[in-house]
Amino acid sequence: MPVVMSAEPRHVVVTGASSGIGLAIVRQLASEGWRVTGMARRAVADVASVQVDLSDIHAGLTAIEGLGRIDAFVHAAGFLRSGDLGALNPDDLATMWQMHVAVPEALVNRIAPQMQPGGRIVLIGSRTSTGQAGKSQYAATKAAMVGMARSWAMELAPRGITVNVVAPGSTDTPMLTDPSRGAAKPKPPPIGRLVNPEEVAGLACYLLSPLASSITGQQINICGGASL
Repeated sequence: MPVVMSAEPRHVVVTGASSGIGLAIVRQLASEGWRVTGMARRAVADVASVQVDLSDIHAGLTAIEGLGRIDAFVHAAGFLRSGDLGALNPDDLATMWQMHVAVPEALVNRIAPQMQPGGRIVLIGSRTSTGQAGKSQYAATKAAMVGMARSWAMELAPRGITVNVVAPGSTDTPMLTDPSRGAAKPKPPPIGRLVNPEEVAGLACYLLSPLASSITGQQINICGGASL
């Protein structure tokens, strides 16, 4: 199906846009000429933004109303809580499920029906989706994200819309040093350093480009060799 071209800049909505990977994605897309709308609890510098707490799904749905045509959607909002068996907190699982699965489900469910051919959906997952000691709840939510994205990719491929998951390993973001995550800072991967947010943004932005029109239903790791 051919891509619909427009004289107007393509419009992308990015959640979690005020820091870390989300902010890096916003900045790169803006530099590439996209019309960017960031969604976050705090205002996003240099681009249009909607301040909203996405833990309230209804507020998130209300926030996207009136944004007009949306050509691409990136869900970068997320957080990590760790815990070993015997000390798992069910509230942690519920809140991570809400942010990593329920929120993107609700927003994409609203956005996708109006997307035109050439539309793009990218979810920021985690290499941890395949499992990691002490992170079972986080891994479960990120694994569910992959299954959801692959299912959407099957549904949307005939319309020329792609859906992919970018799965970073340990990335140098504020989340990595957040004391509430409940885990020690990880060791650098084989490349000898943490992944940079801009590197994750580069992959995400490529997946939004016309050159990535044949890539869909994939989880792509960017982990500095940690998957080897």
